[in-house]
Amino acid sequence: MTWRFLAPALAEITAAAEYYEQKIQGLGGDFVDEVDAAVRRILQFPDAWGSLSENYRHCSVRRFPYAVIYTRDSAGEILVVSIFHQSREPLSWKRNL
Repeated sequence: MTWRFLAPALAEITAAAEYYEQKIQGLGGDFVDEVDAAVRRILQFPDAWGSLSENYRHCSVRRFPYAVIYTRDSAGEILVVSIFHQSREPLSWKRNL
């Protein structure tokens, strides 16, 4: 199965990783690793994670208060829409669409 990130999702992961790296050296890399692990779980079991709407799902990132928001296109490709901080505006991820 193939996957890709929307540009805003890449910006979100970069900003969060930079924030964590400023707090503790190496924590930014840990964050990216956990996001990568969440994407791998999604690729393995794309329908296993909670539904946000008819077309969008979310998979929590371990150790961090983030979720990977994604959808599957008609060809079955996973499209990562947002790396969403779960304590912020609940629908802010929709701005990335």
